Amino acid sequence: MSETSENLTDEGFVSFGQKLVSSESFRTLFREGMALVEETAAYLDGEGREESRKLARAAALAYATESMRLTTRLMQIASWLLIQRAANEGEMNQEQARQEKQKVKLTTGRSTVAIETFESLPERLRELVDRTERLQGRVLMLENQINGKAEEPVRSNPIESQLALLRTAFTGA
Repeated sequence: MSETSENLTDEGFVSFGQKLVSSESFRTLFREGMALVEETAAYLDGEGREESRKLARAAALAYATESMRLTTRLMQIASWLLIQRAANEGEMNQEQARQEKQKVKLTTGRSTVAIETFESLPERLRELVDRTERLQGRVLMLENQINGKAEEPVRSNPIESQLALLRTAFTGA
């Protein structure tokens, strides 16, 4: 089967998502995702562990919560990337990949930790959470394109939380 016919939809159109996952852009996304997994693991096992010991009780609990969510999110992203790479390299067909990807739970859930508590967490952890959420958004967008879904994942406005803090500061509400 030619590359063109593999990327055709049932209607005979070229699937942008299928074309994208077999491109250099996907390979770059894959490398970025795997590097983020390694970077995060190194941080959580080293510097992050030391930083968490210095936190107050509420912040330490938030750190534990966020680090578990971060690890879970990264493992889901890595699973999706590995499945897609296996499909791209012919180790499984697209139907097998689709079935396996259904087991992966890519959600857009944001932190449930209060913003003030989140802001008290180590800067490096917050940065890793942010980078992972952005990566997950890109993976979700790609998955939607592969599945022919036009809508983008719903993402919260990063400025919205800051505006809420300002409103609270000036109105006391």
